[in-house]
Amino acid sequence: MKLILFFLGILFSTSVMAIELVDDRGVLVKFDHPPQRIISLLPSITEFVCVLGQCDRLVGVDMFSNYPLSVQALRTLGSGLEPNIEKIIALKPDLILMGMSPRAAEHLRSLGLKVFSLEARKYQDVQRVLEKLALILRVPQTQAETIWLKTRKELTLLAEALPVVQPKLKVYFEISSAPYAAGPDSFIGETLERLGVENIIPASLGAFPKINPELVVRSNPDVIMLSDKNVLNLNDRPGWSGMKAVREGRVCNFAESESDLIVRAGPRLAEGAKTIAQCLAKYGYSVPVELKIQ
Repeated sequence: MKLILFFLGILFSTSVMAIELVDDRGVLVKFDHPPQRIISLLPSITEFVCVLGQCDRLVGVDMFSNYPLSVQALRTLGSGLEPNIEKIIALKPDLILMGMSPRAAEHLRSLGLKVFSLEARKYQDVQRVLEKLALILRVPQTQAETIWLKTRKELTLLAEALPVVQPKLKVYFEISSAPYAAGPDSFIGETLERLGVENIIPASLGAFPKINPELVVRSNPDVIMLSDKNVLNLNDRPGWSGMKAVREGRVCNFAESESDLIVRAGPRLAEGAKTIAQCLAKYGYSVPVELKIQ
């Protein structure tokens, strides 16, 4: 009798372990067992896995994953758009986590590799990605909820601590010099709104649109935000030398480590928001010293 119960227990536990989840590309993926050899091809996903306490399951990451420090010792496998297929196969992963890269995802799947696509573009997506990763990694959902609630609380405290500035500062946030910008419907746009400033990018253009540079010139923002590598020769951009922000030096050029905080929709979302607030502090805002974002 005990032997029968033992085998029934095995069968029951196996069925409990098997789950099916739909990824962000609409692909149904079955997980018979918790993955143990994971490759992450998106920095925010790398950070999510680690904040859930599962860094030790990562065997390789994309070339941009640099946080936490421990992941810098892992094999780098190119980018999410152009992963190094040979290196990936050599690592024998049982799961590849990546963003919305259809061509790369399909190529990897065609080789018999298990792929799950996740990408956060808004605040609510951060919570969703956390919850799905917790399911895949078999981490208690309460852990994912605690991380999200802490992040949301820190974002709320930061927004409430900042003074109301009228009229609102008009801000242009540049993702890359193509130029791609952060629209109001992106998580960066949501941060700007919470901090009480006006995003010059129309919501109709989407979350991260490629824009006509003339839009920036016509909008004449009070503050320009961009990364260090894009800040050179702003005066050489057609019409930019006459803009208020350029003329008065109201440009926040974020260092690489600061940009990583801001442009990743990951567990350090509140730290990125505080970095933006510290930029705005130069132009009429004050960031309370006692507000700690860990």
